[in-house]
Amino acid sequence: MKSHKCCVYLGENLARYGFGHGHPFGPKRHHVFAQAFYQQALHDKVDILLPETTDQAVLELFHTHEYVEQVKQQSRLGTGYLDQGDTPAFVGMYEAAAFVAGTVCNAVDRIVSNNYHRAFIPIAGLHHARRHIAAGFCVFNDCGIAIEYLRQKYNIQRIAYVDIDAHHGDGVFYSFEEDMDLIFVDLHEDGRFLYPGTGAETERGKGRAKGTKLNIAMAPHSNDKDFMQAWNAVEAFLLTHGADFILLQCGADSIKGDPITHMEYTEKAHAHAATRLSLLANELCQSRFIAMGGGGYNHENIAKAWTAVVQSMAQTEY
Repeated sequence: MKSHKCCVYLGENLARYGFGHGHPFGPKRHHVFAQAFYQQALHDKVDILLPETTDQAVLELFHTHEYVEQVKQQSRLGTGYLDQGDTPAFVGMYEAAAFVAGTVCNAVDRIVSNNYHRAFIPIAGLHHARRHIAAGFCVFNDCGIAIEYLRQKYNIQRIAYVDIDAHHGDGVFYSFEEDMDLIFVDLHEDGRFLYPGTGAETERGKGRAKGTKLNIAMAPHSNDKDFMQAWNAVEAFLLTHGADFILLQCGADSIKGDPITHMEYTEKAHAHAATRLSLLANELCQSRFIAMGGGGYNHENIAKAWTAVVQSMAQTEY
């Protein structure tokens, strides 16, 4: 029974999205978050919901039919890669990725129907996949699917997507580069030093969408002070452009100590982003706000960053 205005999705069907114990995106990421979530008694502050799957038609709101069919085939075999070597196939991959996308869409449903104002999904925010191909550990781009789902099912067109993962959200950016109603803001490690090498500050959108995208390339070893200074531009940009729904990709790989990035934030940066976006959502879009876990390959950092996000979402006023 619903008792809070914020919900968190937890369950084995989300935990199944991972590429094995030897891979940075392994199966324990969900569990280390869940353990910290319960240790901090966050279950007393939010409602816990089970993951939900979705059907192929929803996946194809963003992805091409040919690509979805390829994922299904390689999921049955569990061999090969979906891209140039980052994203290996595994048996059950299609079903696991469909649960990630379906869970985000379920959160959309519940928020638009006013069951909840805010939602957090830990294993989500797979922002590198393009419409026709996987990339960077991302099979289906649940962020892009959520954007198309909001538009097609609910006619919510103007959506703000904010990304504080260390890696540039290239799969979202380039898929909506010419879309003037997708307000895109991304603070990431400068692409000259980190995969995927994109997200230069000169990339502001194309055609009618020029000026609706804001890429902030942070220097390696940027800290909380640097983040807070950059964040001022994020809020100003969002207030200028407005939105009817806010999505946050809050990857924990921008926390100091991640094994594959060079950023040096603490969880205070993630808490600040979640608090400020919660308040902006109150002001701009009837409190409609979803946060997705994104990347992060240091388990202690995952626990700290994502619980800080949930704490902020749960306690910020409505």
